[in-house]
Amino acid sequence: MERGKIPQVMDHVVGRRRVKADVPDIEGRTPLSWASAGGHEEVVRLLLEREDVNPDMPSSSDQTPLLWAAQRGHEGVVKLLLGRKDVNPDYAEIYYGRTPLFRAVEMGRGEIVKLLLERKDVNPDRPGNDGRTPLWQAAYEGYEEIVKGLLGRSEVNPNRPDNNDRAPLSRAARAGHCGIVKLLLGRREVDPNTIDIYGRTPLSWAAEEGHEEVVKALLKRADIDPNISDSNGRTPLSWAAQEGHKGVIRLLLGRKEVDPNISDNNHRSPLLWASYSGYAESVGLLLERNDVNPNIIDTGDRTPLLWAAHEGYVRVVKLLLEREDIKPDIGDNLGRTPLLWAARCGYGGVVRLLLERKDVNPNMPDNGGQTPLLWATRRGHDGVVKLLQARKHASPRRDF
Repeated sequence: MERGKIPQVMDHVVGRRRVKADVPDIEGRTPLSWASAGGHEEVVRLLLEREDVNPDMPSSSDQTPLLWAAQRGHEGVVKLLLGRKDVNPDYAEIYYGRTPLFRAVEMGRGEIVKLLLERKDVNPDRPGNDGRTPLWQAAYEGYEEIVKGLLGRSEVNPNRPDNNDRAPLSRAARAGHCGIVKLLLGRREVDPNTIDIYGRTPLSWAAEEGHEEVVKALLKRADIDPNISDSNGRTPLSWAAQEGHKGVIRLLLGRKEVDPNISDNNHRSPLLWASYSGYAESVGLLLERNDVNPNIIDTGDRTPLLWAAHEGYVRVVKLLLEREDIKPDIGDNLGRTPLLWAARCGYGGVVRLLLERKDVNPNMPDNGGQTPLLWATRRGHDGVVKLLQARKHASPRRDF
């Protein structure tokens, strides 16, 4: 038999059976699914010409050809699929609840987002199973142009939060996407004081992260409340003080309604946090406010000065001691004063500053009857021992 006649014989035997174009593989993916994911426009075009091809068949992972193409950024394939009336442009995966629009937004596919938003049957505010909408995701990722496009659709709710009550503004503020923050704040219906499950506002997140421009934009809103405390009692100023964000602290203290003494659930004020963290410039900014209480105590009866002495922050201790209303001898719940902690830890610079004060008792013992000199001796801090012995009336025993 001649080689060229074999196909003719086979055609005669099988009756020219046509190749099936919609048979899925073990992953449930059809040839169209693979071609769409790969961006093979001509292959997709050929497959769509077949009457036996379902252009909307999802794979076993519940992703349709359109979803694959949108996620991968294949604009030509998306156009071909959207040209079919039997393609659902708003199909959502079962597990994550993501639509083609969401996947395009997630990956920053701006042109594909535009194509999908042109469809009236696409819901631009449809959330996934975690409550995240396309706008939420765009705000989080920092895709400013996509945010503009989404805000152009009247159905989009700019305040819609995810399942953790985090609004798009909150996510943009935390990430420092100032352009997006301004876009959202430009909408009157956007609430600048929205609170998430942690009780935190956009201003709170921006303050902690040190995003000055975002903080500035938020503070321009007349309805902003800069004193809202989170579930831990922390204000935006408290977070900025802990992290040492000087620019943010200045902006917040520039508002008359900001109370610099609001303490958290552990009774720690912004000044106490700044002192504890050792940010001298932040401490200085806070102390410029006459209404700041330098002697505030936390749940362990520890003052800002005690924390600074405990950590050995000489500059912070010096700044605190310059306040006329400072009380340098307040002890904690163990009876340990700033001097005792500094001596115990061997911080000679702090000990020297405290010993210069007439209102510091060098013999003040803790609840166990141990004085600063005794602690310094026990710990072998010879430099501190010398400083204490140089102070008149310093004694290793309790001064009754």
